[in-house]
Amino acid sequence: MVAGGAALARDETGRVVFIEGALPGELVTVRLSESRGDFARGTVLKVLEASPARVVPPCPALAAGCGGCTWQHIDLAAQLQFKAGIVVDALRRIGRYAEPPTPVVLALDGPALRTTARLAVSPEGRAGYRPRRGPRQAIETDSCLAAHPRLEELITAGRYPRATEVVLRVGVASGDRVVKTSPVNTAGIEVPAGVVVAGDGELVSIRETVAGREFRVSIDSFFQPGPVAASGLVTAVVEAIGDAMAGGGHVVDVYAGVGLFASVLGAATGARVTAIESDPSALADARVNLEDTDARIVASDVGRWRPRRNDRPVAVVVADPPRPGLGRPGVAAITSTQAPIIVLLSCDPASLGRDAALLRDRGYNLESVALVDAFPHTFHVETVSRFLRQSR
Repeated sequence: MVAGGAALARDETGRVVFIEGALPGELVTVRLSESRGDFARGTVLKVLEASPARVVPPCPALAAGCGGCTWQHIDLAAQLQFKAGIVVDALRRIGRYAEPPTPVVLALDGPALRTTARLAVSPEGRAGYRPRRGPRQAIETDSCLAAHPRLEELITAGRYPRATEVVLRVGVASGDRVVKTSPVNTAGIEVPAGVVVAGDGELVSIRETVAGREFRVSIDSFFQPGPVAASGLVTAVVEAIGDAMAGGGHVVDVYAGVGLFASVLGAATGARVTAIESDPSALADARVNLEDTDARIVASDVGRWRPRRNDRPVAVVVADPPRPGLGRPGVAAITSTQAPIIVLLSCDPASLGRDAALLRDRGYNLESVALVDAFPHTFHVETVSRFLRQSR
């Protein structure tokens, strides 16, 4: 299995063929959708010899073309093995680590159901995931394997007749539910009682509890896919930090979002927290969520930020960048702190490989990788990696 979710095979000439819906060890008949000199892509037509890891997809929307959960044909335990293998492969090929750490799968406290969804809207006004291929219309469904029941109701029962896209967000702990359509138009929307629909220029939010802390999360702010996944990531970050914050100290949280990690770490350790974020919506939430901590919130692109000369020494940097990763500007910023420990969250194995190589070039060695299965039944994988600064 390779990044992107396909299985890798070779044809009789040795050319690489990426096959959607196949598993390692299987014999399958394939319809090619793309054929080039050095590679091809295709889709399984018929499984002739099945892998022991193959199961019957539990959600009927997959057969209709839904692109939300494309690994439903794989046993859940095998999904984790494949994801770990993809991470190791990226660290070897892209990160140039000859012997990368074996990813440790973190057990979650329950199913990692999603509480936020950005979906397309069909001509009939129903929300749905976009298809795996073909026209980008919404795939309507009467159930959703990946969604929390309170979110699932907004997907299956809601009607958004004048929208092309809709963002749905629910708070499990609070029961809050909010909706925002694009274009913004509240006319004709049908949602259950108590659901708040954002009007033009109106900011709406939910409250969610993670690791014993309540967070305000606005509809436009980035947040983890759900509270179970968020709690798992917090646990992985705390384990990666170890006892480095036992005496308080100073932690820098870059790409801080609404302040998830800064809030939990600041409250638990009494540490000084510097939170770096550039998104206005997330910044507004972070100011609320960090009110009771010793926090300084900096509105800045991470790549342009540098620690102040009179700041106390940084014990730990926590970085949760978007899918492209830190890149050279982000790596330059966080390594300028000279923190002994950097904890990096990555939502793409390729960006983890690139960032791991850049960090090593700056004197930080990869010590451990935790895998958090925030998106079961998909090829998406979240990792939390611990990097230690090498003495020179």
